Amino acid sequence: MTSRELLAQVAVALPAATAALVVLAPKGLARAVALGAAVPTGAAALALAALALARSGDPVVGDWLVVDAAGGLLVGVIGLVGLASVLVSPAYLGGAGASIVSARRREPVYYAVLYAFWAILLAVPLAGNLGGAWLLVEATTAVSALLVGFSGRPRALEAAWKYLVLTSLGLGVALLGIVLLAAGGSGGGLGALSWRALADTSAEGALVAYLLVLAGLAAKIGWAPVHNWLPDAHSEAPPPVSALLSAALLPTVLLVAWRTEQALAPVLGARRAETVLVAFGLLSLGVAVPFLWRSLPWKRLLAYSSLEHMGVLALGIGFATPLALAGVAVHVSAHAIAKALGFYASTPLVGHDPRAAEHAVTGIGRTQPRLAAAMGISLGALSGLPPSPLFVSEVLIVAGGFQAGRPWAAAAAALLLALGFLGLAHALIETTAGGRRRLRGPAPGLRGVAALTAVSVVLLLALAAAGPWLAGTDVVDALARGLA
Repeated sequence: MTSRELLAQVAVALPAATAALVVLAPKGLARAVALGAAVPTGAAALALAALALARSGDPVVGDWLVVDAAGGLLVGVIGLVGLASVLVSPAYLGGAGASIVSARRREPVYYAVLYAFWAILLAVPLAGNLGGAWLLVEATTAVSALLVGFSGRPRALEAAWKYLVLTSLGLGVALLGIVLLAAGGSGGGLGALSWRALADTSAEGALVAYLLVLAGLAAKIGWAPVHNWLPDAHSEAPPPVSALLSAALLPTVLLVAWRTEQALAPVLGARRAETVLVAFGLLSLGVAVPFLWRSLPWKRLLAYSSLEHMGVLALGIGFATPLALAGVAVHVSAHAIAKALGFYASTPLVGHDPRAAEHAVTGIGRTQPRLAAAMGISLGALSGLPPSPLFVSEVLIVAGGFQAGRPWAAAAAALLLALGFLGLAHALIETTAGGRRRLRGPAPGLRGVAALTAVSVVLLLALAAAGPWLAGTDVVDALARGLA
């Protein structure tokens, strides 16, 4: 067993074991156990990510376990966001008024389910088999639905059911495609679903199977037109959970779609397989823009921003040039940092102004400058306002579209991104510097958010500086090769 294989098992086992320990811990110790395990779990994930990226030219590829550059990138994102989500959870729980369980059991249940979600998320990028990846993605649905409805409010429970039903239907469609691929494989059965074995799938029916898999996964990724669950679930879930859903879950499931595209490209033809991703990307951008121009509650605005950014990633993967894939690497990382910060800021925001849960807020900079700084950095980065790394990644992806010989798609993407920028820039100005409606109260948990803001600024600036130099690196070459 290699060091990467061992570290992969440790990275998944730590949060899984912590979920069990939190349930078994004596009364009052659930929080201490959860917080104590957060750093080792995050460190294991980040160590695995660093090792996978450092050895990107020599991936570990088995029938059930894969450790490669793309998986390492996502494991690092999940580890970082999961760590931050656990650390900010006490602030959320301290202000939570109700939950689906009794007050005595609220913390143990919350941390146990959160750690179970974290463990499954870490396992998805490491799955070496499309069937195994599908099972893990389905498991994230069951676990995260409990977290979406954790507050027990009628709207939260409705959002949880909507999320559970719609994404399960989508995954059912994907399962049909997977069955067709297994039936058309040379070996038959689950062995035909390993990423490398998919290249031997029979060409007959492969296109239909591919479309079914991508259309089904699109419901979980949040691509239009099957994104309907996304705004409700993101806005009703606890803020630490919203951060994991948007910054970690969506791109992780997108990785499964990406690996499916790369595996089937020899059968379908690379151009045809990539065109499907480009279509999903443009449609998602087009659907997101009108909502980004509306006056929306903070978390709902961030949710529609997720629709836009998943579309951008679909375009980058579909263009598949070195420039575009460098943009994808930067975009995944920067989106996770900026989006997670935005959701974490919603805890002090709602404490400061309870109306913010259901209405757009204005003038936060006039009443809570530190909170406005966190929200402004998050929204400014997400809008692509220079020097945001998301501006760098979007430029790289659009340039990659022209490089790939898709000028019309690249031009349409540039136009839609510009429109999205205008909408988010307007929201940024109104949220931070708009007129103050009324005197607001204190912002609980702001100290932790302020510390995360400082860390986020450093990471975002580092990504912006690194972005232009990535295109010629071994990491981008490994992303282009996939697991071939």
